[in-house]
Amino acid sequence: MRRKIVGIERLLLAGASCHCCSSSVEAFWRTHLPTSLYSITTTKSPLIRLNDSDNVAVAIVPVGASTVLSDFSISARTPIPSGHKVALKAISAGEAVIKYGQVIGHATQTIEAGDHVHSHNLAISDLHLQHEFCVDAKAPEFLPETERATFLGYERSDGKVGTRNYFAILSSVNCSATVCQAIARHFSSSGELAMFPNVDGVAAFTHGGGCAMDGRGEGYMNLTRTMAGYARHPNVGVVLMIGLGCETNQIPAILETQSLTAGPTLRTMTIQGTGGTRKTIEAGIDAVRAMLPALNAQQRSVQSASELVLALECGGSDGYSGISANPALGYASDLLVRHGGTAVLAETPEIYGAEHLLTRRAATPEIAQRLLDRIEWWRDYAARNKGNLDNNPSHGNKAGGLTTILEKSLGAVAKGGSARLEAVYEYAERISKRGFVFMDTPGYDPVAVTGQIAGGCNMLCFTTGRGSTTGYKPVPCIKLATNTPLYQRMPEDMDLNCGGIVTAEKTIEEIGNQIFNKILAVASGEQTCSEQYDYGNYEFVPWQVGAVM
Repeated sequence: MRRKIVGIERLLLAGASCHCCSSSVEAFWRTHLPTSLYSITTTKSPLIRLNDSDNVAVAIVPVGASTVLSDFSISARTPIPSGHKVALKAISAGEAVIKYGQVIGHATQTIEAGDHVHSHNLAISDLHLQHEFCVDAKAPEFLPETERATFLGYERSDGKVGTRNYFAILSSVNCSATVCQAIARHFSSSGELAMFPNVDGVAAFTHGGGCAMDGRGEGYMNLTRTMAGYARHPNVGVVLMIGLGCETNQIPAILETQSLTAGPTLRTMTIQGTGGTRKTIEAGIDAVRAMLPALNAQQRSVQSASELVLALECGGSDGYSGISANPALGYASDLLVRHGGTAVLAETPEIYGAEHLLTRRAATPEIAQRLLDRIEWWRDYAARNKGNLDNNPSHGNKAGGLTTILEKSLGAVAKGGSARLEAVYEYAERISKRGFVFMDTPGYDPVAVTGQIAGGCNMLCFTTGRGSTTGYKPVPCIKLATNTPLYQRMPEDMDLNCGGIVTAEKTIEEIGNQIFNKILAVASGEQTCSEQYDYGNYEFVPWQVGAVM
């Protein structure tokens, strides 16, 4: 059966046929090539072929050795685990392996049709990408303001809008972390917050740095930007900042360089100045009590979806990430941009090898070059630390079917949809442009998300194929499962199942709309799984760059 899929021309920039288990797999990678309609072939094959030029396909169920794969006129020569790749034709040693219509590596030995293609016969090689600037950049088609979706949010005095209403306790240095945690723990266990129904919690944001660092270096700037980003975050209504007193990361310097002002919603203290740990804990508890009534007075009101700043994150990825959850989230991020909102892609080491798809979408050559400059910074950073950018995927990624960083990056960049790239930000830099933007962060999830939140993201969607379980106070984290077995195995941790895209029950468009509606509901106060269990207290991890001295 062959049919045309219409109605999402806005999303598409290209067309190609896709041999797959059902019409639900819409070959999202067409968004980076030129046409507006495409056809797909529906078969009963246990394989998904994502692009006509691919010489591998992905198994949607475990495939036993000698299984006849009649749609591709081959038989499996070895067992193929679910989510892993099978060769559709013979591939010579040194020949490119193609998935998504892109090179994901080269065969390290001769691969026969029907062979399992993975780490034993596929590896990354020298990467030579053609970086075209702005050729696919199209101005967003914004909906009129009267037609934009709305949510119930907290409007702050600076005009920003929060989706949660937290009291934040920030440590300037690891030496004050214990005191900060003790103050927050008092309010989580004493029952006092029951009197303040509009307060989502008293959360301590502590970390392992703040001293033994160069006060002029990149690491110091990252830390102070991050702390300031949390202090002024729209999901935070009141802040208590606590230091030891003698650390490099001095609180007065943070306030001055980051344009923060102490007052009714921002108080500071040091352990040494207050008289020790016990006195500081008591003083901190008193300060929180005094500030809670004003925080509780904040009320939700109807706000435009244009006030949403959505962090796009993936972790514990698998062979389905680039097929189901990531492109569905990309569809939702495009919807958010149409409604005037902002979507923030990050994890620079995990777009490595796919950055050419983003430079094509850059609004200006300067934005495209800024992205490439960050890639070059990472090359140097990895080299001077005796590492390299192709040390990914992780053990769990490989078990889930991902083989090279190129394959992983091509799947990861799908979270960014097809909207024009409007800006490239440094880590924890304040996000000021609306639309689709990129933030330079590591690929390690807690560090990446900490930077996105510090930049101003008030919502987070997190795709996972292996089962990442973290929460990220003060921002609600919507977990998107890439496959149905994961969703069924970990139902208390996953908020939405994208596995129906793989099994023919749903389309990318349908799941993308579900994600968008879930974003609006959660932004209005619906709790995510991680919030129901009060997760997210330990994921504040500012990026430490430079020498610890």
